[in-house]
Amino acid sequence: MAEQEMTAQRPLVSVCVANYNGMDVIDECLRSILEQQGDIAVEILVHDDASSDGSAAHVRLKYPAAKLLESSENVGFCIANNRMAAVASGDYLLLLNNDAALHPDALQHLLSAARELDTPAILTLPQFDCASGELLDRGSMLDAFLNPVPNQDPRREDVGMVMGACLWIPCALWRELDGFPEWFGSIGEDLYLCCRARLMGYRVIAVRASGYKHRVGHSFGGGKVDQGRLVTSFRRRALSERNKSYVMVLTCPAPHFALLFPLHLAALACEGAVLTLIKRDLRVWREIYGACLMSLWKQRHLLRERRRWVQGNRRSTARQFFSVFQWIPYKLQMLWKHGIPAVR
Repeated sequence: MAEQEMTAQRPLVSVCVANYNGMDVIDECLRSILEQQGDIAVEILVHDDASSDGSAAHVRLKYPAAKLLESSENVGFCIANNRMAAVASGDYLLLLNNDAALHPDALQHLLSAARELDTPAILTLPQFDCASGELLDRGSMLDAFLNPVPNQDPRREDVGMVMGACLWIPCALWRELDGFPEWFGSIGEDLYLCCRARLMGYRVIAVRASGYKHRVGHSFGGGKVDQGRLVTSFRRRALSERNKSYVMVLTCPAPHFALLFPLHLAALACEGAVLTLIKRDLRVWREIYGACLMSLWKQRHLLRERRRWVQGNRRSTARQFFSVFQWIPYKLQMLWKHGIPAVR
């Protein structure tokens, strides 16, 4: 797909790339879009989140056909994608991380899968580690506390969530779901969107063919297994625990919410206390677990009102919503396999 052909006709697919200091990865990402197979009209939108590494100027110079939205301040992944979606012209959105790169036939398979469905759906592709080529997941199942459980089963289509690193959604469905909640900032917005879609009766599907490469942890640090040990960062873990808790408040159906949420809070408190003692580092409690519990309290009125709205628009049954859940806590599985995570 030549760059000059991108604007020759009305785009069918709008690929949205949120960029922050991505000079070392943005070329591979954008080239993977330009080199897609098939006659598919595509537009590329890049939102630069006040980068300081010159990557915005680089995109402007090297990819003139891309629509570059430049922010004067760092606003986070949610606002960046909402801004791109608001000006996108395609029938479909593909949210693609700047540290991800599509396989050459990715758009063909996503478009074909979307057209075969009777109703709109959120889609993704198999995710492969950029360095090793290892298959990381085909979407994710969820455990009772909304932790993603990587799906490796090629026969499974319906999953609990897909990563925002490569998330395909019809524009009409994006508008119906009202996009990402901007007060999330970054991380967990993909979990929210998928859970909300499933509450509304829409499917979340992992396409079996093609794929994308991803440098997991490039943006926030950690979030992956390194030499047999799980590695994360204070910022990633803090955002993950907070926003995952927000999603539980907003989307968990009653009456299950009355049981699961108190268990979730107790598990958070116990986990935070134990990790703080083991690591002998008060930052673990102060910046991750205590901050999460305090945020839930401070945002209780907003969360209560938002839950009423989300649950009031629900069309699926609790049984349908929980059909993609696995009930063994994923953190326990990871603890058994990899030990106490390193937080850096």
